[in-house]
Amino acid sequence: MKKMLTALAMLAATPAMAADKMTVLLDWFINPDHGPIIVAQEKGYFADQGLEVEIVAPADPSAPPRLVAAGQADLAVSYQPQLHLQIHEGLPLKRVGTLVATPLNCLLVLEEGPIKSPADLKGKKIGFSVAGVEEAVLGAVLGKYDVALSDVEMINVNFSLSPSLMSGQVDAVIGAYRNFELNQMDIEGEPGTCFYIEEEGVPSYDELIYVANPETMDAEKVARFLRATELATQYIVNNPVKSWEIFSGTSTELQDELNKRAWVDTLPRFALRPAGFDHGRYARFEAFLKDSGMIDSINPVDAITIDVTAK
Repeated sequence: MKKMLTALAMLAATPAMAADKMTVLLDWFINPDHGPIIVAQEKGYFADQGLEVEIVAPADPSAPPRLVAAGQADLAVSYQPQLHLQIHEGLPLKRVGTLVATPLNCLLVLEEGPIKSPADLKGKKIGFSVAGVEEAVLGAVLGKYDVALSDVEMINVNFSLSPSLMSGQVDAVIGAYRNFELNQMDIEGEPGTCFYIEEEGVPSYDELIYVANPETMDAEKVARFLRATELATQYIVNNPVKSWEIFSGTSTELQDELNKRAWVDTLPRFALRPAGFDHGRYARFEAFLKDSGMIDSINPVDAITIDVTAK
């Protein structure tokens, strides 16, 4: 017994093994879209998986995927539509998990304005912030109503999507997030109406995904990260009020009406199975980009996404 107690005492005195470090680059400043990541950190789910995760908000939102491709971070939060294009550009990236499993993008107009249908946008001005995929998305939506891209005037409003719409600078904006801009406009007394792109001819897709460099990533470590965020998502769904308190408690900047509303609207859109993916969804969006003239060839799905949990 004395020997056993001595052995236990020695075991207790042995330092715990160091956690594996990971760097995760966000797509933007911390907001409710990142709920599972922040809750996993605050609830200790990363630590339970033997991970020490550094969460970094980028100075340049376009940089994270390229930094991951260059081996300067383990994971980046990015967007499925952009990933398709980046792979065609030659970047060594693959989707390894999903954060937000539905589109958030919408074609946004004023609720009390003259635009009651995308058909009414012929001859009108449409604001956007990021060129590229948005043109393909908008072209698909307008095409359903026999309106061509050449029939509208595209105006780059940078990231002032809702302000440019409320001020009358444009008649609609593409790229607005239904969980943010809609709430922002309502709070400011200028309610908007969203035309949901997945109901208007655009294939559904994963809005926010995790991307990694398949040549340098540690698949087992990424799998543990996804397990932690899955547990966090389960906690959020089961405890929406408490999880909001945990999330918003990390920064006073999050404790406002806009973020509170956005949290409620984002909650049902989190991926319940972050590691799981829909093969057909990625194949259909690749075909959509080809048909839209955004890419010249079609990549197989296994060139776009990988199951890091597969044995």
